[in-house]
Amino acid sequence: MKPYLFSCLLLISLAGMALLSSCGDIIEPSISKSQVQPEAPADQYQSISYTLNFWWDPVDHALSYHLQVVTPSFASPGSLVLDTVVKKNTFSFALSPGHYQWRVMAENGSSQTGYTSPRSFSVAATSIKQQSVQLNGPTNNFITNQSAIIFQWGSLYGATQYRFEIDTNNFVNESTVVSNLVTPGQQVNFNFPKDQQYQWRIRAENDTAQSQWSAINSVIYDHIPPVKVTLIAPTNSQSVSLPAILQWSSSVSAVKYKVYVFKSDSTSLYNPSFPLQLTTTNYSFNLGNSGDKVYWKVTALDAAGNESQASELRSFVLQ
Repeated sequence: MKPYLFSCLLLISLAGMALLSSCGDIIEPSISKSQVQPEAPADQYQSISYTLNFWWDPVDHALSYHLQVVTPSFASPGSLVLDTVVKKNTFSFALSPGHYQWRVMAENGSSQTGYTSPRSFSVAATSIKQQSVQLNGPTNNFITNQSAIIFQWGSLYGATQYRFEIDTNNFVNESTVVSNLVTPGQQVNFNFPKDQQYQWRIRAENDTAQSQWSAINSVIYDHIPPVKVTLIAPTNSQSVSLPAILQWSSSVSAVKYKVYVFKSDSTSLYNPSFPLQLTTTNYSFNLGNSGDKVYWKVTALDAAGNESQASELRSFVLQ
């Protein structure tokens, strides 16, 4: 074989190996031959709690899990009680007294496992004194800039009404809570009186009994925007070479920054990718041609989604 021909074949072979390696990094592993191992509730489990905690072992390369609960069995279903997709390998759900079966399978973007073999369990009827309500939303440590939000929770078998409490002192003194109201439903619309961290909880009630208090979830109301940032470099109308490094000061309460880049008319966004959201206080701009005049400004965003006033509008010229 001629030397130059051998070299060409070697290069082609190496390129092919590199391509296969690259594809291997992109192609999602199949989980079709994997199996989910259920943990709880165990088969034939009898619960005196209306809230069941479903748990299974995680599956490598799974992105989500499909959980189903029926009554009384999958072989002879009376109704589909729960059919949900969750990201974690645990899920809590409140049920009425009765007989049930559950199963779960793992999924990713291109494949899925089979369902686990159905496991049977039953929920016994007891007084609501032994039960607690499951909170649905907002989730714990939720941050919002909306003054009015909806609080939601699950129903509890045997309850005729629910007591909603919200406080700013973790319910140390129940006589001074921010709100204490009773409703027959499973949600309340509430308006925050001021920017602050709040705690909320729910209790189920009927004519003869009260449940235990639910877990306490925290929610923060914040509608004050961060302090606006100061542009550092390049200076206004400065001539720069590519890439142009745009820099600005940090804002104390900001979690990210929004970078606006405009064309020479100072109002048309440079392209559809702008404004960009970044967690850094700099951006490398590497677009355009020599002689182009580019404008830019930056705003700060906090965890609640409040956006600061915009910085000054500056320009730079590409060398």
